[in-house]
Amino acid sequence: MTPSPSVVDPPLEQGARHRAAPLPPEERRAAIVAATIPLLIAHGSMVNTRQIAEAAGIAEGTIFRVFRDKEQLIDAAVEQAFDPGPSDDALRAIDRALPLEARLEAAAEIIQRRVSAIWQLMAAVGRTKPPESVRPAGEPYRPPNSAALAELFEPDRDHLRRDPLASAQLFRGLIFAASHPALVDEPLPPAEIVSLLLDGIRADDSDDRGAGQGGAGGRG
Repeated sequence: MTPSPSVVDPPLEQGARHRAAPLPPEERRAAIVAATIPLLIAHGSMVNTRQIAEAAGIAEGTIFRVFRDKEQLIDAAVEQAFDPGPSDDALRAIDRALPLEARLEAAAEIIQRRVSAIWQLMAAVGRTKPPESVRPAGEPYRPPNSAALAELFEPDRDHLRRDPLASAQLFRGLIFAASHPALVDEPLPPAEIVSLLLDGIRADDSDDRGAGQGGAGGRG
């Protein structure tokens, strides 16, 4: 998962305790969540608010002026991990002048990092389902919005068998299937994922024939 806004440390007087500069409530909330996520991955739900306060550079009591309790803070951290905004921003920052393969490899790496970050956090805190803010109870699954990913296919629209949005949805599904720790022992490299999408899994018969002919010639 890509990181949320971080706390900028203010200049400290000699001997003063490390404390973050005052922030507006929403920025303070985001900063606490950002400090909490890596601690949850490292320690799970056993992390305590003192550790979180130290990581965020705040007094422990400040946490409880923003969150009702530690469970509400954990819920907010999981919700942040599922936020697609940072990943979509990173996808939109990929240079459209790059060749299609290079654009898609960069995109696969971004999405793989997000899948890995979500999985690590969910496993660490013992969650098996997305938060209700992402998927309300009883509602059918809705695939993530792939508009930012589809933009990467747009320059090559005329060379694709599917339109950019459909191509992006297929690509996202392939990245997930080739990256999720519950589905594969090791994630496939981005270049291989892109090759599977663009070229398929079937080997080129002409390569085999060429290798066979070359081998026969070598034995003659």
